[in-house]
Amino acid sequence: MIVRNLYDDIIGTEADVDSQQWNSRRLLLAKDGMGFSLHDTLIKPNEDLHLWYKNHLEAVYCIEGEGQIYDKTTGITHPIKEGTVYALNENDQHILSANKGVQMRMVCVFNPPVTGRETHDKDGSYNLPE
Repeated sequence: MIVRNLYDDIIGTEADVDSQQWNSRRLLLAKDGMGFSLHDTLIKPNEDLHLWYKNHLEAVYCIEGEGQIYDKTTGITHPIKEGTVYALNENDQHILSANKGVQMRMVCVFNPPVTGRETHDKDGSYNLPE
């Protein structure tokens, strides 16, 4: 059994990956052997993240804040608010944006799982582990 607490075990450790646009607190990683990784992610206010997880599938559940996700293939923008889930089931290229002055907090699941210190490459994706 794996038991962790975000505040006691993750924040301020190697599993707490902070960038200019987001902060990903990685609760479960590849080394945990679950077949997915689980993240508590903050999207910082006024940020537009150009993302394309071409090597991963991702499901995201918004638990705080408001913003939108723009599907670069269809041209459709979907509002995101507390209680919204979206799944990038086709490695969808997208732009995730937090509304002006509002932080979004998301619960994210990645398959395959990330190893822990990944940051986005120039395409907005994570590389597969070697």
